[in-house]
Amino acid sequence: MGKDKLRKFAEVATFKNVVQLDAGKDYKGGWASKFFGNNNPVVLELACGKGEYTVNLAKMFPHINFIGIDYKGNRIWRGAKTALEEGINNVGFLRIQIETILEHFAENEIAEIWITFPDPQPQDSREKKRLTNPTFLEKYKAILKDDGIMHLKTDNDGFYAYTLEQIALLKLPKIKETTDLYHSDIVDEVLSIKTYYERKYLADNKNINYVQWRF
Repeated sequence: MGKDKLRKFAEVATFKNVVQLDAGKDYKGGWASKFFGNNNPVVLELACGKGEYTVNLAKMFPHINFIGIDYKGNRIWRGAKTALEEGINNVGFLRIQIETILEHFAENEIAEIWITFPDPQPQDSREKKRLTNPTFLEKYKAILKDDGIMHLKTDNDGFYAYTLEQIALLKLPKIKETTDLYHSDIVDEVLSIKTYYERKYLADNKNINYVQWRF
């Protein structure tokens, strides 16, 4: 591991807005009150990477709590540091494997879940790793409130088609969907938040897929 990654791993461990691994279990069922010190809704971004979406959502909605989840501490470092430097107090980061999400969040604790440009895991042998496979969807359903909303943004057409297939198989109600977000009538200020990777995809004229659904 390079020196810069090691430095970021060491620094992220000192950030007050980052919780790592088993320490997150202490907040289960009480993220709003215990971590953020309020009773506001809690929204997750899964596989948040550098946390661009998490941080920008927090700026837009100061009365909602946002938690970015990823396993790579050197990526979380960027979003967490930005939040600290800019005094954004309604954002936090949790470094865990998403497979363990039920160990860290209680039933009906979460208002919304965002999945933004995850690894599509295109190989058939890695279907279980896809963040919208049935096993993951059951976990999300467990922690979402009854009226909770799911969001997916992805440049990968195959992963998007796979997700729509899972939604259809489970007979889940779709709220919005498009295979070309920035040429659609549903794009708004929130959906226009762009991650580093999304900017690269758009520069290459790649279409952006988006779907919003409930359980």
